[in-house]
Amino acid sequence: MTTTTSLSPVAAAETRAVLLNEVSWGAIFAGAVTALVTQVVLNLVGVGIGLASVGTNTADNPAASTVSLGAGLWFVVSGIVASLAGGLVAGRLSGKPLPGAAGLHGLVSWAVTTLVVLYLLTSAATGLVGGTLSTVSGALGGAGNLVGGTVQTAAQAAAPSLSKISNPLDGIERTVREQSAGQDPQAARDAAVAAVRAVLTGDPSQKEQAKSRAADALAKAQGISPDQAKAQIDDYQKQYEQAVATAKQKAEAAAVAAKSAATQGAFYAAIALILGALAGFFGGRVGTPKPVILAGAYEARRA
Repeated sequence: MTTTTSLSPVAAAETRAVLLNEVSWGAIFAGAVTALVTQVVLNLVGVGIGLASVGTNTADNPAASTVSLGAGLWFVVSGIVASLAGGLVAGRLSGKPLPGAAGLHGLVSWAVTTLVVLYLLTSAATGLVGGTLSTVSGALGGAGNLVGGTVQTAAQAAAPSLSKISNPLDGIERTVREQSAGQDPQAARDAAVAAVRAVLTGDPSQKEQAKSRAADALAKAQGISPDQAKAQIDDYQKQYEQAVATAKQKAEAAAVAAKSAATQGAFYAAIALILGALAGFFGGRVGTPKPVILAGAYEARRA
């Protein structure tokens, strides 16, 4: 004796809704793999185009800023195209005839792809795909490093770093030694340099005393009068203050450039990721399988 049970219309509708909205991780991973491979292929094509544009004559080569901008745009566009391809595959393989569900599969596929790319670019793992992506991003001038590498490169190119700013005292001390050379022993020259340094960098409350000692040491080292030595010290002090002001301006310019580069890099990276997400979702909707196709496949498997 055989008993059959039939679901009520409400239960059948709920079951259908659950099945239609169930996540197909196999489709998502397939879309992510497709997107990764597509991005690698497109970036390798970009590297080939970039290398082909570089000639043996330096004058005929494009400017570094032009190459960097073109590489960044190519990387962004290739990411969008790869997200579209991955979303299409994920949406088609999801088996969900609902455009919204298929689009969400494409969106999640894009998210998985993004996490994998970030991991491969920032971790110490050097697998086959990771090494390929790192090589591509390096050849593209660091554009594939998203925010971190882009901001750092832009900040260094915009203004000199603090470590590259010369010490304002170097030139003054060299001048003192050159003017004293051959007239007094090395000890006298060293004493004069130390005295001038004390005037320029010592305690401001004791500057007058330090200036008197420096004038005596400088006069002895160079064989000049104390008044001439004081005039030289005043000139050194003006040079030092001007050098310090110039170094401060360069440091402030470097800080402003770094802040501007960081802000622009963050916004550009966010826009690129948003466009990639939209491409993945749109690709999933485009790849939505038709109910007729699903029914035909089901009947074929039954036969």
